[in-house]
Amino acid sequence: MTQTGQAAPKKRVAVFISGSGSNLAALIDAARDDDYPVEIALVLSNKADAYGLIRAADAGIQTAFVDHRAYDSREAFEDAITVVLSEQSIDIICLAGFMRILTAGFVSTYEGRMINVHPSLLPDYKGLQTHSRVLEAGERYHGCSVHFVQAELDGGPVILQARIPVLEDDTPDSLAGRVLVQEHRIYPAALSMLGAGAVTFAEPDVVISGRDAPIVITDKDSLSWRDLIHG
Repeated sequence: MTQTGQAAPKKRVAVFISGSGSNLAALIDAARDDDYPVEIALVLSNKADAYGLIRAADAGIQTAFVDHRAYDSREAFEDAITVVLSEQSIDIICLAGFMRILTAGFVSTYEGRMINVHPSLLPDYKGLQTHSRVLEAGERYHGCSVHFVQAELDGGPVILQARIPVLEDDTPDSLAGRVLVQEHRIYPAALSMLGAGAVTFAEPDVVISGRDAPIVITDKDSLSWRDLIHG
C-alpha cells in the first residue's frame, strides 16, 4: 500500500515467446488474480504465427511481432524490441520459449528485471535436450529452474526450483511432460516475488526476503505465491 492507502501500481511485464506459449498461459492465469503483484502488459514474439500471440489476444493483452529476419544484426533487432518495450512502459521481462539469444548489451540493460524458466536443475544441464541428457546420465532427479537472465546462456542466478524424481520407465517425452507441469507452478510464483520486491539481484547475489536462495520445492510440496512474497 502507498502512504495514501492506495495499492501500489502493478509492475508491467512483457513476455517474450516464439511458440505456443504454455508458460505464458500459466502467467496469464496467475495474473487474473486481483492481488497478483504484476500485470501481463505485452506479449512479444519474433514469429508471426506463434500461437502464444493468439493466447494473449484472447486474454485482451497487447501483442507485438518483431521479425528478427528483417534486421541485419541482433543489435538492430533488439533496438526495435526496445522501442516497443518503451512504448508499453515495461518494467519486467519474462522469457517463455523465446528462441533468440540476446546480446550482452540488451541483457545488461534489464539485469535484475529479466527472468527465464529452464527445464533443468541449474547449474546442471544448461542448453537444449535436457530431458534426454538427464536420462542418459542416469540421474535420480530432474526439474526446472527460474533464474535471472545474464549474458551467459542459462547462467544467471536461480530464484526458484522444482525437483521431481526420475522414474524407471521415463522417456524424454514423459519426463518433459512432468517437468512442464512444474514450470507452470514455479514461473508465476517467481514472477510474483520479483514484482512484489521479495527477490532482488545485485550481482553476484540473489536476495530473497526471509529465505535462503534459491528456494527448492518438490512436486509434493504446496506452492503459494502469496506465501512466497510475504516471506
